Amino acid sequence: MSNDTLHFLKAQMRDIVGGYKLDVPACPIKLNQNENPYDWPASLKQAVFERVRDLPWNRYPPFVPSDFVAVVAKYLGVDPAQVLVGNGSNELMYSVFATVLEPGRKAVVTQPTFTLYSLLAKLFGATVESINLDAEMRFDAPKLQAAAKDASLVVIASPNNPTGSVIDPMDLEHMVASSPALFVIDEAYFDFHGETALELTRTYRNVVVLRTFSKAFATAGLRFGLMVAHKEALPFFATAKLPYNLNIFTMAAVETAIEHASTLKNRLDEIKRERERVMRELKARKGIKVFPSRSNFFIFETDRAPRKLWQSMVKKGVLVRDVSGYPMLSKALRVTIGRPEENDAFLKALEFAMVDNGPAT
Repeated sequence: MSNDTLHFLKAQMRDIVGGYKLDVPACPIKLNQNENPYDWPASLKQAVFERVRDLPWNRYPPFVPSDFVAVVAKYLGVDPAQVLVGNGSNELMYSVFATVLEPGRKAVVTQPTFTLYSLLAKLFGATVESINLDAEMRFDAPKLQAAAKDASLVVIASPNNPTGSVIDPMDLEHMVASSPALFVIDEAYFDFHGETALELTRTYRNVVVLRTFSKAFATAGLRFGLMVAHKEALPFFATAKLPYNLNIFTMAAVETAIEHASTLKNRLDEIKRERERVMRELKARKGIKVFPSRSNFFIFETDRAPRKLWQSMVKKGVLVRDVSGYPMLSKALRVTIGRPEENDAFLKALEFAMVDNGPAT
């Protein structure tokens, strides 16, 4: 017998271990994780504390938090029977993949995109087929539709991470209507774009929409996500979800966020204006190509080595995301839009990095 103490592992684990990681050196200006740069007002934080103060902390939360789900569903404008809530949208994505994928089945993902999709699909033993975006980082609907014909699951992020690309709603509905595959539409950045696939979940049983409060609602540290699906499909996904996955503090914070949505989301227009300002500034600079985005981040390419640019900006205290290891993005970096002063610091750090690294040879 082999002396391998890890012989209990599934075969696919050896190929994917460590596949999801993040390099996060300490920097005073953090523009690498697509976070909302504006924290909650102290008064709203206090409102959450008061909400949970008199609740029994020694008891489990409701097994099915029906009242809470009803609040979330009303905010979304959907039937509560269509909603599943979780500890971040990634947890619910895991439940969906666990419900659908197994060895011998195929998952379709676009590339470049969020690395977790392929990682989870492989974890469950599925074959992954990648469909590249075009040279301008747009979705290739005909290729996606062709790949979906014999797939069990298709994942589309719109806006897409890390490119900010969006899928045409008519293309999406045509694919959903013509394929038996489950379409998982990740709308983590919906609030920066405004178009949604929620309406499809009323009619089609093969559509799941994922949302998060981490971005627009500035609750990344609280971990809350939700799923919307056809009410006949939802119970199957709920079966794969762990019980008691939301704590009372998160639920109280989300209820407070919904009640004060206009306050928490009033910075979205400013973030979008800043995105356009920073993109214009970079487009005017020589040696930089900026790709369109409908989210709170965008990617750009330069004629310098991206890792060296990243390192030079870190020296200046500005942290962006090196995405050059992604398919099709060997020259790219991604920057999250922060507060105006943070964006100005990024622009100066990039200017320094371009000079520091010299022209490409």
